This record gives sequence, structure tokens and C-alpha cells, in this order.
Amino acid sequence: MKKSPPLDSPVSYQGRTAVLATQHGKERMVARPLRVAVGLSVMVPTEINTDLLGTFTGDVKRPGTPREVVIRKARLGMSASGLPLGLASEGSFGPHPLLPFTACDHELLAFVDDEIGFTVVEGILTEVTNFGQCSARTGDDLADFLQRAQFPSHALIVRPNDGLKPGMLFKGIAEHAVLVDAVRRCAAASADGLAHVETDMRAHLNPTRQKAIRKVAFRLARRLACPCPVCRTPGWGRSGVERGLPCGNCGTPTEWIKHEIFGCARCDHQILKVRADGLQFVEPSLCPACNP
Repeated sequence: MKKSPPLDSPVSYQGRTAVLATQHGKERMVARPLRVAVGLSVMVPTEINTDLLGTFTGDVKRPGTPREVVIRKARLGMSASGLPLGLASEGSFGPHPLLPFTACDHELLAFVDDEIGFTVVEGILTEVTNFGQCSARTGDDLADFLQRAQFPSHALIVRPNDGLKPGMLFKGIAEHAVLVDAVRRCAAASADGLAHVETDMRAHLNPTRQKAIRKVAFRLARRLACPCPVCRTPGWGRSGVERGLPCGNCGTPTEWIKHEIFGCARCDHQILKVRADGLQFVEPSLCPACNP
């Protein structure tokens, strides 16, 4: 990151508007934290198709890393609205990188300011998610899965188990009768006689994910309220991590975070901080040497 001259005066977003690129109601989670923290209002374009940048079902592949896509999505909204301030959210779901047999939600929220020339991407990694999937021949096979997926308050997606087929992708299912019919149709269309059932992770249909997005919105809002101590650009905060927290038994470095990196989104100023929770060692059960 290059050095940037200090701003002439502190930046205020009071009374300003940022465009949020979403078609899944994320403004309900994002708007209040930003308004309360920095006075920034949020608007959503009337016509925007964020599915062009990927879908959870894989019918549209995500063109890049989550960080690349969330910034591209923010710029999609800026282009549609003509505003110089943009916001976007991107979620990724899968196995937790440190906790075996645990699913996780990695949520990112990006803010782009083309007037000053900086981008802040804030994120959280949480195991609080209903993310999951299973295969079923009939609706009767789903009782345990439906409880874990928190259906019907959280919607589901059904497709043939052997892959996507035209007309055989059912999203946003929140009624039992509709679910049973979708499973029947997709199982009949699949070579193995099974339907693939998964949680619908789109924000407007997943209250658990809504809480994660709201949490990352508060984190971003706090960062925008915090200027860089050197150049006064908004967005000072945790910008990365240094891994290698040692095992308390053998001292082997692990993938757990050892230091947090705090930095500026515009200049190259940064500092290292020890973990906020004060943890200095990991348990031997989490060590790749003690518990290979």
C-alpha cells in the first residue's frame, strides 16, 4: 500500500448516502448501524441483479474470491446509481477452518469511497449458522434435517441429486407441501432417485444469517467512525492477522491467530496487537503435532 498525504480535514458522512447493492433486503440489517454511528444513509437501486456475481446454488459461478466479489458488487451498485459511496455484502458457507465437523458463515461487508479513494472490507467468521444439506427420496426422509435447518422459518432449496437440470431448481421453499412436491419431482428426475435438499442462504430467507450481517454492519460502522491516526482517513481497524499461536504443551505454531494487524485503508500505517482475549497458547487437542 502506498503512502498517502494526510487529509486536510476530518471526514464526515453525516447526511451522505451510500448505495447498497442487494436484491435480498440487506438494507434492513445494514442501514441502522451506519446511520447511528456515522450518520450515513443507505439506498438500494431499483434495478440491480447481484446474481450476476454468483449464486449459492452454483447455477452462476462466483467470479473471484469473496473479497474481490464483494468489492465488485459494491461498484455494481455505484455504477447503477451514480453515487461515489458504495456498500455490498457477501457470504460464504462451508466447514470451519479450525473447528472439525463444524459449519461456519464467513460474512464480508465492503464500503467503497471513490471521493477519497479507499475501500474497507470488514468481516466475521461465525459457527452460528443453519447451513447444511442432505439427500432424500421422499419428504418423509427429512425430519431430522428440517429440525437442524430450522424449517420453515428458514427456507430451503431442492434440486436433483445428480446435478442441475432445466426447470428442476426450486428455491425459497418455506411450506411443507411445496417441499414434499419438490423432493418428489427432483428425485424422479435424478439418475440415483434422490433429491438434493439444502438450506437457502439468501439473506431475506435466512434469519440466522441476517443476525450475522447485522453484526458485521456494526463492526464496519465502528471502523468508519475511527480515523487513521496518521492520515485521518476513516476505516482504521483490524485489517489482517498473524497466525502462529503456539501450543501450550510443545510450543508448535498453529493456525490460530497470534497477533491482530490494525491498519489504514488508505495509507501504509499499521500496528501489531496481541489477541484481545489475552490467549497466549492453544490446547494440545488443537495442535497439529500433539493431535495430528
